[in-house]
Amino acid sequence: MLLATGGAGYIGSHTVRALSAAGQDVVVYDDLSEGHRDAVLDAPLVIGDILDTELLERTLRDYGVTAVLHFAARCYVGESMEKPQLYWRINRDGTRSLLDAMARAGVPNLVFSSTCAVYGEPDRLPMTEDLPHRPVNVYGETKSAMESEIRAAPGLRSVIFRYFNAAGASEDGVLGERHDPETHLIPLALMAQRDGGQLSIHGGDYDTPDGTCIRDYVHVCDLADAHVLAAKHLLAGGESLTANLGYGRGYSVREVIDAIERVTGEPVPHVVGPRRPGDPPQLFAEADRARSVLGWNPTRNDLDLIVEHAWKTLTPAPRTP
Repeated sequence: MLLATGGAGYIGSHTVRALSAAGQDVVVYDDLSEGHRDAVLDAPLVIGDILDTELLERTLRDYGVTAVLHFAARCYVGESMEKPQLYWRINRDGTRSLLDAMARAGVPNLVFSSTCAVYGEPDRLPMTEDLPHRPVNVYGETKSAMESEIRAAPGLRSVIFRYFNAAGASEDGVLGERHDPETHLIPLALMAQRDGGQLSIHGGDYDTPDGTCIRDYVHVCDLADAHVLAAKHLLAGGESLTANLGYGRGYSVREVIDAIERVTGEPVPHVVGPRRPGDPPQLFAEADRARSVLGWNPTRNDLDLIVEHAWKTLTPAPRTP
C-alpha cells in the first residue's frame, strides 16, 4: 500500500489514478484545503492535516503503507511572498511532521514533489541537478528546505523530483486542473476566453526573445508516470535519487497564448501588467537522469496537445438566463 499526501490535488490526483492503473493500492491523505474530494478515484481518503503527526502515523500503520508520495504543500509564488510564515509552516514543518510519522511507523521510502524553483535564476539552461540552490522566492526556499529535511532523515530512501509548470489534464477528461484562486497560465487564459475576461501577463520586459517569462510546461500525466516509476524504483530497493522532470525546452507566455488560439480558434484577450515579485525570466530543465535511471519516457511533449487536454476539462461558461 502507498500513501499520497495531497493526493486530492492536481498532480496528486493524476498520480493516484496512474498508480491505480499500474496495479498499486493507494490511500490518499489530504485536508481538502486545496484538493477536491471528487478527484479521489478508486482510493480511500483520509481527511487530515499534514501537521497532525499522530493521525499520519496511525494512517501509515492502519493501511500497512510501505512508501509515501508527498505532494501536500502550498505552491503559489506570489502568495509565498505575501504569506511566508504560512509556507514555512505547511511546507517545511509539514514535511517534518510526515518524516516523523514515517520514522515511527517504519516506512522507509518517499517520493517527493519538489520544484525547479529551488534553482532560482540558474547559471545555465536547461537546468541540471548539480546546479546550486539559489531560490528567489519563499516558495522555492521552503521546497529547498524540504529537500534538506528529507536527505537528512536517517534510514530513508527517496526520489526527489524537481519540475516547474505542470499543465494539461487527463486525456479522457475525467480529471483536470482546479485551483481557487486559479493562478496557472493555461487555465487562466482559457477562462478569459470562456468568460469574456482578460488575461493579465505578469511583465513584458524580461530578457527573453518576446519579453515574457519562459517556462517548461510538462503534461501532468507525464509527471504522474514519473512518480509511478519512482515508487516502483524504491519498492524494488533502488537507491535515492534527485531528478529533474522536464522536456528540455521552455515556452514563453506569448507562445502559450498562440497555442491556445490555435487550438481553440479564438483570441485570448490579454493585457501586460507589472512583473510579479520572485519570478525568474527563464526556467526549463534537462531530464536525462530520470530517463536513464527510471526509464521515464514522456509521450505528451506537445504544447498544443497540453492545451487541448486542458480545454476539454474546462467547465463550460454558465448560460445567460
